[in-house]
Amino acid sequence: MTDAASTPASGNAVARTAPTPYPASSADIHLIRRIIPHRYPFLLIDKVRNIVPNTSALGIKNVTVNEPHFQGHFPDTPIMPGVTIIEAMAQTAAVLVGITLDLVDKEPLVYFMSIDNGKFRRKVVPGDVLELHVTVRRSGSRIWKFHGAGLVEGELAAAAEFTAMIDLPKH
Repeated sequence: MTDAASTPASGNAVARTAPTPYPASSADIHLIRRIIPHRYPFLLIDKVRNIVPNTSALGIKNVTVNEPHFQGHFPDTPIMPGVTIIEAMAQTAAVLVGITLDLVDKEPLVYFMSIDNGKFRRKVVPGDVLELHVTVRRSGSRIWKFHGAGLVEGELAAAAEFTAMIDLPKH
């Protein structure tokens, strides 16, 4: 993808080329940690598969009873909080953006700008494998919009539209 921009000094158009995506269609926990800054207890995805740059990705969250939110979120009937499901979708989206823009080892930060149409349809409990289907709705250099759906055994657990801003540190 290229676009034209005017240089301030001359006013002439200059072609800019989008970054070449990082050469990966999946990300294990080691690559995820090279893309997003999240760490225990708030790293909520275990791997990302089926990465199609600028299009979609599938995050995987293996839900275990050892996670800290289960100590206080209905401890006798542990249920993964809906907001953490949406956060796991956002982390999957951040890995997708990191691959798309080749941000591996560049320490990007991703901030929520909005969450819309959040819906929760099924409990997510220890032992579940939560599949986080994320699709790009609008891409850009800094502002991105996504649709996310969390499924367990093919059944919709949660869905939301969300917008995020990518911020690269100035080194």
